[in-house]
Order: sequence, then C-alpha cells, then structure tokens
Amino acid sequence: MSPAGPTMWASVLESANQVSLRQVPVPAVGPNQVLVQVAAVGVCGSDVHYYLHGRIGDFIVKQPMILGHEASGTIVEVGANVPAGRVGQRVSIEPQHICRVCAQCKAGRYNLCEHIEFYATPPIDGAFAEYAVIDADFAYPIPDSMSWDAAALCEPLSVGIWSNKKAGTQPGSRILIAGGGPIGIILAQTAKAFGAAEVIISEPQAGRRELALKLGADTVVDPREVDLSDPAWRVDAFIEAAGSDAALVQGIGAVRGNGRVVLVGMSPSPDQTLPTATIAARELVVTGIFRYAHTWPTAIGLINEGKVNMDALVTGHFGLDQVVEALESPRNPATLKSIVVPSQRAA
Repeated sequence: MSPAGPTMWASVLESANQVSLRQVPVPAVGPNQVLVQVAAVGVCGSDVHYYLHGRIGDFIVKQPMILGHEASGTIVEVGANVPAGRVGQRVSIEPQHICRVCAQCKAGRYNLCEHIEFYATPPIDGAFAEYAVIDADFAYPIPDSMSWDAAALCEPLSVGIWSNKKAGTQPGSRILIAGGGPIGIILAQTAKAFGAAEVIISEPQAGRRELALKLGADTVVDPREVDLSDPAWRVDAFIEAAGSDAALVQGIGAVRGNGRVVLVGMSPSPDQTLPTATIAARELVVTGIFRYAHTWPTAIGLINEGKVNMDALVTGHFGLDQVVEALESPRNPATLKSIVVPSQRAA
C-alpha cells in the first residue's frame, strides 16, 4: 500500500461549471515514476476554460477529471527503478508524460510527442489533489529557499522561456508583448532575464498596465490609443499573449524586417486572419508554441538567482475545497496567479 493510503481528496471537474470535492484512488506509481504529495498548484487559464466550457478546441471533457497542472510538492514514494533516496525531495513538476520513442521525442521536441499525456488535458488527471504521479526525471529538485508557489510557477515560467527562445530574445532586443495578464508579465520578466533592452506591454486595462510596469515591463501602452504600426515602435519580436485577433494584427505591424512573431495566447477564433502582405514584405518569421521542452533547469535557475520573481505574481491562496473560487478569481482584473493548496481543506 502507498504511504499515502488507498484514497485521497481531490477536486474533480464533473462537467462544465460543476466541481466536487471527493475521495478518489491515489494514482499508482509506475517503475520509473514518483508519487508527489502536492504542496501548491497554480490556476491556469486553461483550467478556467475547461471549468467554464468543458472543452478547449478538440480537447473535450467527457468524463470526470482533476484540473491543475502547475504543481510542486514532496516525493513520498518512488517506483522500482527510482533511487529510494529521492523520497523526501522537494520538487517542481513538469506535468507531462511522453513516449520517448516517436520521431518528435527522438528529435528532442518531446512537447510535440505523438502520444503525450499532459496533466489536466482530457482524459488525464491533474494536480488539484493531495497526490500526483509523474515520471521521475520530470520531478525536478528545488532549493530549500524556493517557495512552493514559485516552484509551482516554474510551469508558466517555462512558457515564458520557450516563447522567448522562439522570439530570439537576446541582449539588446526590443520586445513587444500583447497582454498584461500573468503570462504577459512572465514573458516580460523572462525577456529581461534574457537581456532584452526594452520590453513593451500592450494592454487595454489601466490596472493591468500599472501591474505590468511594477512587475517587469519597461513601457506600457494602451493599444486603443497608440498606433503600433508607426515606425517609431519597431521591435525585434512580438509575442501575442492576449488571445486577441486585433492585437495580433496590430503587433505584427510593429515588427521590423526579418523579425519574429510568436503566438502564445488562445484566440477565440479557430482560424485567425493574418496580414500576409506585411509578413511577406518584411520576411517575418511567424511561429506558435505548444507548451515547452527542456525548460525546467532554466526556470529553476532564473528563480533561484533572483532574475525573475514568481512569488510577486501570487494574489491569492485557496484550499482544496475552494477550487471553484480559485477558478472564478480571474474575473477580478487585479488577480494574477491564484494558488490552490491541497493540504488546506475544511474538515
């Protein structure tokens, strides 16, 4: 029997807008896996989307599922092939299981694995629970000085790292980011850590512009009042993190010749209309991101060295019996990152 016992408490998404707290079996630990007692879980926009709509594109919630994929905790059990000395380690979880043998995995692009299983993506359970299981090499040890919150936020920070790598961010770069929400701010902090000379955030909400200035951006603009296509705004790369078709078109207009455009935000439109004439005339490189690969060591290093501040993004903590409140907290524009603490639960 697992040290955790046969069952655990979990917050379960039964269907759109319906969440229940109930006991479920503790996940079985495979020979190359570890069982983690979850300490903190960040609330992501995808969690909110599944909660509100029961689907994201072709990913549809067809059966009860545990949400949450930004997680940290302590290893309490190891599989047969994992050193017993790992029990007790504080870790940050990279929330994906890959096949390791498909062409994408062998090429190192394991985020594009043909058989990937990702926390809180139907039908795979996530981490709004007391325990979660993960491949041992995707449970990354963290320093004792790192908070559980920051360790959990290595996941969205990995989005920032992967996006800035795609953008070619380097010392001296001028980067434009659409969206002043949590991902936009993480993108800005990461860009500065990569050496960007100026990071501009385009955000229509005044409160979020103020937060962006405090937490990473050098310059903020209201896209309704500024024409970013003016040559004075020319940037080396544009990262779209607002999920807005209008922001995408406006941002592309700001990119210099041979610059880069990175699509991060989830657009409500299945197919966006791009300014292809501008893209062609300026020879722009346009790409998307799908999660990340090989980013956790960098994320842990950036946090540990103080080059990014994930703790500053946390605006609220919620117990396992308050997951609905956590999922609805982003309705408040002042909310950046809400954290679920599974050990906190009403008796």
